Amino acid sequence: MNATQEQLKEQVEQALVAAFGADFAGVDPILVPASNPKFGDYQANVALSLSKKLGKQPRAIAGAIVEKLNVSEICEPPEIAGPGFINLKLKTAYLEAQLNAIQADPRLGVPAAKTPKREIVDFSSPNIAKEMHVGHLRSTIIGDAIARILEFQGHDVLRLNHVGDWGTQFGMLIAYLREVYPDALTTANALDIGDLVSFYRKAKQRFDADEAFQETARQEVVRLQAGAEDTLHAWKLLCEQSRREFQVIYELLDIKLTERGESFYNPLLSGVVEDLDKSGLLVENQGAKCVFLEGFTNREGEPLPLIVQKSDGGYNYATTDLASLRYRIQQDQAKRIIYVTDAGQGNHFAQFFQVARKAGWIPDDVELVHIPFGLVLGEDGKKFKTRSGDTVRLRDLLDEAVSRSHADLKTRLQEEERQETEEFINEVARVVGISAVKYADLSQNRTSNYIFSYDKMLDLKGNTAPYMLYVYARIQGISRKGDINFKELGNNAVLLQHETELALAKYLLQLDEVISSVEQDLLPNRLCEYLYELSKKFNQFYDRNQGVQVLEAEEPQRTSRLVLCDLTARTLKLGLSLLGIQVLERM
Repeated sequence: MNATQEQLKEQVEQALVAAFGADFAGVDPILVPASNPKFGDYQANVALSLSKKLGKQPRAIAGAIVEKLNVSEICEPPEIAGPGFINLKLKTAYLEAQLNAIQADPRLGVPAAKTPKREIVDFSSPNIAKEMHVGHLRSTIIGDAIARILEFQGHDVLRLNHVGDWGTQFGMLIAYLREVYPDALTTANALDIGDLVSFYRKAKQRFDADEAFQETARQEVVRLQAGAEDTLHAWKLLCEQSRREFQVIYELLDIKLTERGESFYNPLLSGVVEDLDKSGLLVENQGAKCVFLEGFTNREGEPLPLIVQKSDGGYNYATTDLASLRYRIQQDQAKRIIYVTDAGQGNHFAQFFQVARKAGWIPDDVELVHIPFGLVLGEDGKKFKTRSGDTVRLRDLLDEAVSRSHADLKTRLQEEERQETEEFINEVARVVGISAVKYADLSQNRTSNYIFSYDKMLDLKGNTAPYMLYVYARIQGISRKGDINFKELGNNAVLLQHETELALAKYLLQLDEVISSVEQDLLPNRLCEYLYELSKKFNQFYDRNQGVQVLEAEEPQRTSRLVLCDLTARTLKLGLSLLGIQVLERM
């Protein structure tokens, strides 16, 4: 709900009390945006819901409310329609005043959070010795957009990368490399990431097939946990090798993260088990230490245990996640902790959240949120893979998007007979390619699966990043064509006359409502939908047939329309930046 809707809601509530008495204080006036512009901008439907209680016809109730309703500063005189709807149409002068007020505001009228909080967004989380793949794409992009929006709202956001950098896989890999490539355990950069992944696969095959090798690998894990110097040094080299490759991708995507891997919490794991024991939750089951869960059962219908210490004394993901959760509450002082992972991990989060609550570790003012997302599918509707059936490497996917964007741009420049430098072409191709991938993901409801299609995401038409970037660049083109510096327009009064000006103005004033809703429900696609609709409304306003003239208009309309252009461009730039998308002055 935006500021205008809040104000109108309050005034209808006051009119209700004035018309029918104090008993009606707090009754929801059911104020909603009008479904059709011909009914005005908002509609209060409360009269219909009160008919039975008051024993009166809804139209009579609506009439009594309207008689006491003072909205003359904001709206035209209210109208009663149909069985008793109260229609409210915003005054043009009010819209003009609102737009004039946001012109000088770098936040474009979006208020910061009244009570900023310490928030943690846990996202990306790749595994050492494995390459980032398309599954990490969604976590990384969605997590970054959520973090950007929360930061913009003034929250103190800690962006955490919970990297898989500990456990059995390291014993396995180190044991294998000791045999086949010992230099990799003593020398930095002895392997590139592709080789490391290949050795990891071979180590896993050996581990699964060879009991003697399994034992050797377990001994390496014991040495690692005990801090043996050579094993620890090898582990650090392997982590550093992977980290460098991750950083290449993070820089391509313009992602900033604080790495705090699983190894960080290793010293805290025994304390987790001890405290669960003290709280009376711990049960020994077949040698393992567990907490039994409510609402979760195995195939036989028996209560399902969450194992926190295995029969061999080792710990697992759940133990690490419990330790990290406690650390984030006690040391980081987080009030909301947001985990961005695929929907398949939903049960895991529900389970360890339940254990933490049972143990009394979650204060009443701390909120835990799992942000699930669906799968990335190929155009055949199946899980997105390479032709050979392998998982798609994230680096290859991004490079391909940039390469296709480069080819599309070259074709367009030839068709338009435009000459541009190679530097310009490379930069536009990079921004458009990366933005297209990000936007294609963020514009979906994150809980859904979506089909990955380079052709669709790079299309200059439709709900795509290139379409939005083109609208922004088009507005900058107006300033170049008219030799206008938007920053020098100052606080010139906006005058709204044409229907496309009014439609654009009303939409520009909804940004605060959209950002507020994403801050609460963490669905970035709502911001995408808003920016797409805004772009369409701008194109209707600027259309030579159905819209208005801008540069050719007489004053004061000319300057007023240029202000509308500038406000649209600034809104697009701000909205896209919150999605992690960079704009282009020219395309």
